[in-house]
Amino acid sequence: MPADTKSSDTTGPRHVAFIMDGNGRWAEMRGRPRLLGHRAGARRVREIVESCPDLGVEYCTIFAFSTENWKRTQAEVSGLMSLFRRYIQTEAQTLLKQGTRVRFIGDRLRLDAKLRGLMDMIEALTAHNTRCHLTIALNYGGRDEVARATKRLARDVADGRLDPDAITDQTLPRYLDTHVLPDPDLVIRTSGEARISNFLLWQSAYAEYEFVDTLWPDFTREKLEEILGRYGGRERRFGGVTI
Repeated sequence: MPADTKSSDTTGPRHVAFIMDGNGRWAEMRGRPRLLGHRAGARRVREIVESCPDLGVEYCTIFAFSTENWKRTQAEVSGLMSLFRRYIQTEAQTLLKQGTRVRFIGDRLRLDAKLRGLMDMIEALTAHNTRCHLTIALNYGGRDEVARATKRLARDVADGRLDPDAITDQTLPRYLDTHVLPDPDLVIRTSGEARISNFLLWQSAYAEYEFVDTLWPDFTREKLEEILGRYGGRERRFGGVTI
C-alpha cells in the first residue's frame, strides 16, 4: 500500500484524555456565575466516566485544574476547591460500585490538607477496581510534571541508583506521575480552542487529537461516540510508513 494511503483501523482507543474546557463560558452565556458552569461540568464528568467502559475505553484522564489556574480570581479558585472536595465525597461510593479506580496526578503540596486527605481516601477505596481507570489531573501542568520527574531522576543519579549513561527515552516515563498508566491514544479538547494547554506533554507525543466546538457541560455520550467512530478510521503510524 502506498505510504500516503490511509488504512482502516477498527480498534478503539484504550486511553482517552479530556481537556474539559468551556465551563465558565457555558455559565456566562446563560447569565449565571462561572462556578455554576463548573458544577454542570462535574455532572458531565459523571456521565462520560460511566460511558467509557461500555464504549471500550479502559482509561479516562480528565484535566480538572492546572498549575496556571491559580491565576483565576480567589472566589473562583476557592469555589473550585470546594467543588473538588464535594465531588469526591458524593461520588466515592458510586465510583466504587461502578468498578472505577481513581487516581490523581499533579503536585499535591499546594492543595489544602482536607482535599489531600479526600484524595488519599478515594484512591485507597477504589484501589482494587479494574473496570475503568479514572485519572484526575489536579494542580497539574505538563512542564511542572517533567521538572519534578527530572529532579527525582537526578537524585537517583546522584545517589548512585541510576547510571546516567543508561538513561534513554524510556527512563524518564518511570518518574512521571503517570508511570502506571498507558499513554493516551486520543486527547479531546472541548469549547473550540485548538491548543494543548500544557497537558500530558510527554505522554501525548503520538496521541490523536480532536478539537470540538462543544462546551464541556454540553459534551454528551453521543458526541464521544461520534469522535470514537472517527478515531476508528485513522491510521496511526508512530513515525513509520505503510507498505
